Amino acid sequence: LNGAFRNMESAGNPWGSPRAGRMDWTKDLPFAVPTVAELAQAGTLDSLEVLYWVGCAAAFDERNRRVARAVATCLSAAGVRFAVLGQEESCTGDPARRMGNEYVYQVLAAGNIETLKRYGFEKRTIITACPHCFNTIGTEYGQLGGTFEILHHSVYLQGLLAAGRLPIADASGTSARSVTLHDSCYMARYSGISAEPREVLRRLPMVELHEMERRERSTFCCGAGGGRMWMEESRGTRINEERTRQALATGADAVVTECPFCMTMIRDGLSAAGDRGADVQAIDLAELLAASLAPPAATR
Repeated sequence: LNGAFRNMESAGNPWGSPRAGRMDWTKDLPFAVPTVAELAQAGTLDSLEVLYWVGCAAAFDERNRRVARAVATCLSAAGVRFAVLGQEESCTGDPARRMGNEYVYQVLAAGNIETLKRYGFEKRTIITACPHCFNTIGTEYGQLGGTFEILHHSVYLQGLLAAGRLPIADASGTSARSVTLHDSCYMARYSGISAEPREVLRRLPMVELHEMERRERSTFCCGAGGGRMWMEESRGTRINEERTRQALATGADAVVTECPFCMTMIRDGLSAAGDRGADVQAIDLAELLAASLAPPAATR
């Protein structure tokens, strides 16, 4: 674990990737993603609706960068005025605290709290697609004097759909897609958030939800929590492989996730399942929603 600790302390993320790469995920987007600093410099920060807290995984992991692009696409399609911190964002410190390094956690947390307070985000809404960031900023930063309103992207996107701000494409004539939803521990077990992602799925045409037996508050961990994202199972059945077995038992052709760590662990589980998992996709809720949006021309 020492490598992850050093990377968090020196580079602000567990992978040790350069801070300069925190905006690389935006390069393929057809619209600009502003930073909070740019809005502040232009004197337009007051127009901001939400801050999108990207998180380290979505900023640096290539697969999860696609999730960040999907979240931004949904926000843009809904006309939400949003921005990101860019290089001013740092790891929340969740992995360090979970792995027992309270010092590194408090260093990272103090820095983020200072940044968020500097831009007045104690009175603004923050959204994130990472349940670990959601829990740390919304629950644990209060212990260090940082009180912020933060929403998980499943909750915010469900609200946009309910308000009619996201136009869904007509899917008539297309075959139904069967999916199963993997509830993240921090969402379902710790925060009781399980209805909202299911409501998003219900609003998507031609999507059939096949539930796993272990779901909602009784969900089964993906195996990455408690800092085990950076550790290896050395005995028994790998947790992610057992959870993947439960997902495959539903017969669904896609496993919908709502967490970057869960995405990684389920993908690894599908690979380990061989032929059984070869044709099954791991996909984030935001990606499924973004793919269902009506094209801009159809909304005019």
